[in-house]
Amino acid sequence: MTNTIFIASAESYSGKSLIALGLMNMLLGKAQKIGYFKPIINQDPREKKDVHIQTIIEHFGLSIKFDEAYAYTRQEAMQHLEGESQGEMIDTIISKFKKLEDKYDFIVLEGSDFIGEGAAFEFESNVLIAKNLSAPAILVVSGENKSTAQIIQAALNIFHNFETREIQVLAIVVNKVNPEQVQDVDELLKSQLPSDIILSIIPADKGLSSPTIKDIYDVIGGKILFGQEHLSNQVDNFVTGAMQVPNFLNHITENVLIVTPGDRGDIIICSLQANLSSSYPKVAGIVLTAGSEPEEPIMRLIEGLQNVVPIIFVKTLTFQTITQIASIKPRIGPGDTKKIQLAIDTFNKYVNVLDLDKKIVTYESETITPHMFQYKLKKWAKSQLKNIVLPEGNDERILRAAARLTSQEIVNLTLLGNPAEIAASIKRLGLNMDFSKVRIIDPATSEYYEEYVETLYELRKDKNVTMEMARDLMTDVSYFGTMMVFKGQVDGMVSGATHTTQHTIRPALQFVKTKPGISTVSSVFFMCLEDRVSVFGDCAVNPNPTAEQLAEIAISSADTSKRFGIEPRIAMLSYSSGTSGSGEEVEKVRRATELVKANRPDLKVEGPIQYDAAVDPIVGKQKLPNSQVAGQASVLIFPDLNTGNNTYKAVQRETGALAIGPMLQGLNKPVNDLSRGCTVDDIFNTVLITAIQSQELSTLNHNQTNINEHTSN
Repeated sequence: MTNTIFIASAESYSGKSLIALGLMNMLLGKAQKIGYFKPIINQDPREKKDVHIQTIIEHFGLSIKFDEAYAYTRQEAMQHLEGESQGEMIDTIISKFKKLEDKYDFIVLEGSDFIGEGAAFEFESNVLIAKNLSAPAILVVSGENKSTAQIIQAALNIFHNFETREIQVLAIVVNKVNPEQVQDVDELLKSQLPSDIILSIIPADKGLSSPTIKDIYDVIGGKILFGQEHLSNQVDNFVTGAMQVPNFLNHITENVLIVTPGDRGDIIICSLQANLSSSYPKVAGIVLTAGSEPEEPIMRLIEGLQNVVPIIFVKTLTFQTITQIASIKPRIGPGDTKKIQLAIDTFNKYVNVLDLDKKIVTYESETITPHMFQYKLKKWAKSQLKNIVLPEGNDERILRAAARLTSQEIVNLTLLGNPAEIAASIKRLGLNMDFSKVRIIDPATSEYYEEYVETLYELRKDKNVTMEMARDLMTDVSYFGTMMVFKGQVDGMVSGATHTTQHTIRPALQFVKTKPGISTVSSVFFMCLEDRVSVFGDCAVNPNPTAEQLAEIAISSADTSKRFGIEPRIAMLSYSSGTSGSGEEVEKVRRATELVKANRPDLKVEGPIQYDAAVDPIVGKQKLPNSQVAGQASVLIFPDLNTGNNTYKAVQRETGALAIGPMLQGLNKPVNDLSRGCTVDDIFNTVLITAIQSQELSTLNHNQTNINEHTSN
């Protein structure tokens, strides 16, 4: 058991960054303060900052400063070695590490990158650092362009080198392995390594091993003429456009980069047209060489097109440009969220996280940070795979979120809309959609349509809904999606990206209805603040709740809070604290607080209480010194929609907090609403909480079935 781990390799481009990202993500789900330290970096940060350090700090929002995250540049370390002052170098590294150790609960150490000469020195220095910092190691071996025998030998060599120096090895990760070799490598290494070593074999993935257009642009320079917004496009191969168009078209493959002189307008237009065609693979981008920009009519034509791939103009000749491109090694940079997420997903998929967790994690914070909360959401959602329907299947944000959700194997999804249009949008956006986990249904042509029409008519005929009205309503994606939930053909629904809240909620209120004993459907937001997660209710549904409704909202919100791992301490908010004020609105909150105490004596609740007294320990102690809630409230209940909606938005905008929700409470089955200004992250998180809600309902229904069976027996 340890609070430090060292990620080491013995070669360049092994994929240490993938392991570092996955490990940081895992640990931030367990502990509040995680540090990162890379003792030796490649170059002087005054010239160019280390990409690995920047990516880790920026993506995970670590409080650590760049200068704290390293000790020496590679050149400085070499000078110490040549000057026989290696001991001084190690002392400095230990000193910087110990300063971090005092500030953080866990520290991830990353070894050097083995770029250039001096590989033997780098390996010995990494071993020395691990030894002196008493850090167990995760060893990373590359399988790229190696035979199975070479992979086995490389893995055993690095393992024995660390073992003979008495450095504990927790895990060995063999990365970038040809999929056809995976089984052999796994079996051969398991037979030759100690059984307590965690072994992970990661197959080669073009999404990680291929550069992006931005990676290429950073090397070749030049000028971006079009497609600035698509620089994250993946480049799997490249082709020279120096032939006639019919022959050239035969050489277009998936994610191809086309390199052609700038005066070849025929190749340029043909490439752009092929990218838009459903008959040809996706084009990643175009590089125009030889210092020739396209002629004015070609430029004008391109300017009138939509979704143009990146077009970069360089002055170098075609052969020189191709040589530069061929030498480019992919990297994961701080702004490359697509690759970062893919790296984390790959780590979670192929590394035995549970076993690794048992070996290295000794600390778990009592508080729950935003990253810990999101980590737990994913873990809970994955524990019992649910199917969630997204009625707005044509929306670009919905499709991007769907691709993320399915790639991480969090949920199965049903998208509503025209299948051909959705498929075309998926291709246009360059999304990798796993269609084994996604089905696309057009309500108007669905096999369920007639059955759903009949069900809606039977449910609503006493409300003057005719068969003709039912037919019309069932072509509406909100009604169709809600009926799928009602029928149990999906487990929950998330909508509202292009529809109003009322449009989303109305069908649920009409026939999904509320849980027994609950009369008020309400909502909560999970407000992910800098150091904690708070539950805000109700900020989306009830304009002016009565005292009875407010009490019900508070109880529902407390139960939601507990279900999502947040200990509920309820603050019934008002413009007055305790007995200091009076008035109709204050009395409503006071009455609601009394009802909560009477109906649920197990809950900690305080009210009326002002916001500052609820969340600030100093103010809380001054205003309500004997309260169990004041200063540490985790569930904040607003007296009306006007106050709640404005407050959550103000907190979100002014503090940069992530607001997850709204999540609806009180329905028999989960249906959740999105804001029309929602982001891909908002959709992703709302689907997560919907899946978790449906797990809870499945458990309750299963338990009720068992009770009924036991009673009947």
